[in-house]
Amino acid sequence: MYVAAMTQEISSPVPASGFLVAALYHFVAVPRFAALRAPLQALCEENGVRGTLLLAHEGINGTIAGPADGIRRVLAFLRSQPEFAALEHKESHAAEMPFLRMKVRLKKEIVTMGVEDIDPTRSVGTYVAPEDWNALISDPDTIVIDTRNDYETAIGMFKGAVDPNTKTFREFPDWVRGNTGLHNKPKIAMYCTGGIRCEKATAFMKEQGFDEVYHLKGGILKYLEEVPAEDSLWEGACFVFDERVSVLHGLEEGEHKLCRACRHPLTAEEIASPLYEAGVSCPHCHATRSEEDRLRFRQRQMQMDLARKRGERHLGK
Repeated sequence: MYVAAMTQEISSPVPASGFLVAALYHFVAVPRFAALRAPLQALCEENGVRGTLLLAHEGINGTIAGPADGIRRVLAFLRSQPEFAALEHKESHAAEMPFLRMKVRLKKEIVTMGVEDIDPTRSVGTYVAPEDWNALISDPDTIVIDTRNDYETAIGMFKGAVDPNTKTFREFPDWVRGNTGLHNKPKIAMYCTGGIRCEKATAFMKEQGFDEVYHLKGGILKYLEEVPAEDSLWEGACFVFDERVSVLHGLEEGEHKLCRACRHPLTAEEIASPLYEAGVSCPHCHATRSEEDRLRFRQRQMQMDLARKRGERHLGK
């Protein structure tokens, strides 16, 4: 049954016993969003919390990591604000601090689609709980769409899903408009990493005349957390926007590494390629880099290696 619904070094200390990671978003009108930036930034820094939080008129979005007590204090502060009283979040763990610094940013949108007047608080698809997702996407009357970008889908997708091969989320609306075949089946099921892109994507689909539009509540992360691997229809790993790079079932850290030149996730085979050079190039970007680019990247990598030998972390990473 479906469920409705600049290279610079930093040396600030981080705990050595592992970190709690909290991914969160909430669509709600926040006219005073700019006033929340300074106290939120200060609170995170005071509690050893790092990551990125985006604030806009339409709500909040981001991922933070830190000691468990620090994360709890930040979440408690957010939920003490009337607009975010119903804020939900997803938790995972990281052996090392997955972020280099804390950034609270003011934005026009908390997730950028670039389409005016899309408001998930007014119209959105039907939420489907992780335990009900397999039944929906196995239904022959359902088209399953991955709303993420090509570098994310490259390392993992749900079985049978359609990949739009977009470079950015801004390309998604044009992809939909250009695919009339999406009307060939009555049901559209959509998913993304944590759920936020699907809030706007399903709202957009309904505006385009699709009636039965569903999306995975909590996104891939919630599915991997709750659905046992033996029952799963997920294939591969899930890209995450932090130093873990990817996660697997149970939200265990994956084995992918990040190309520091193009930010593409890499498999062990790609790292073994002669086109891979740490911090300089990989099979995905080697052909697009000039010798000047490679020289600049090698110099940056050298600075990072020197910082690592001194026991420091480097923002060029």
